[in-house]
Amino acid sequence: MSPRSASVNEELRRRSRERLLQAAVELVGERGYDATTLGDIADRAGSARGLVSYYFPGKRQLVQSAVHRLMHRTLEEALEREPRTEDGRERLARAVDAILGLARDRPVLMRQHMAGLLQAEGFVQCPEQRRLSELLGDTVARYGSADVPVDYPMLRALLMGAVYAALVPGVPMPVPVLRAELFERYGLDWELGVPPESAAGETEQDLSRFFATGERPEPPEA
Repeated sequence: MSPRSASVNEELRRRSRERLLQAAVELVGERGYDATTLGDIADRAGSARGLVSYYFPGKRQLVQSAVHRLMHRTLEEALEREPRTEDGRERLARAVDAILGLARDRPVLMRQHMAGLLQAEGFVQCPEQRRLSELLGDTVARYGSADVPVDYPMLRALLMGAVYAALVPGVPMPVPVLRAELFERYGLDWELGVPPESAAGETEQDLSRFFATGERPEPPEA
C-alpha cells in the first residue's frame, strides 16, 4: 500500500481535531466543565486519548476552542442564511441575535466559557477564535465602521458583557432586554435579525417602557 499523501494526512488530522471539539461541546453542555474529563472527550470523539494532548495543551484550552468553534459556526450560519443579504445593519442584527441565542440556548456551556476566560491563562488564541474574529470584524466593516480595529473590540466586549449578564446565577438579565440595549446602541430596528416571538410578563413591560422612554429596567433583587 502506498503511503498517504500530505494532503490526506492533513485532512485526517483536521477531522480528528473537529471530532474532539464537537465532543467537548456536547459533554460540557451535558455535564458541566468539572464533570467532564479529557478521557471522556476522547472516548466520545472515538479518538485515542493521546491525541487530545497532541492538539491541545489542556482541557481549558480545548473547551475554549470548542466554544469558539460553536460560536463562529453559529454566527456564520446566521449571516449566510436565506434570504442572504449584504445589508450591514441586518447582518449586525443577525450577529447579535446569534451570540445572545447561544447564551439562551446553551447556558451551561456558555457559563463555563465565560468562567474560563477569567482564569489565569485567559483568552486562548486558536484557529476557531481567529475565524470568529474575522466574521465579527467583517460584520462591523459591512455595518459601516470607519475604524474596524477600534469598533470590532468594542462590539466583542459588548457581546461578551451581554452574555455574562444573561448568565449570572440568581440575577440574570432577560435576553430580550439585553438585545434591546444593543440594538439601541447600534441604531438597529427591532424587526431586524430574529426578534423574540414574544416577551412575557415583566420582560414585555420592560421592553415597552424601554422603547417608549429609554428607561432601562432595574435588575431583579438578589
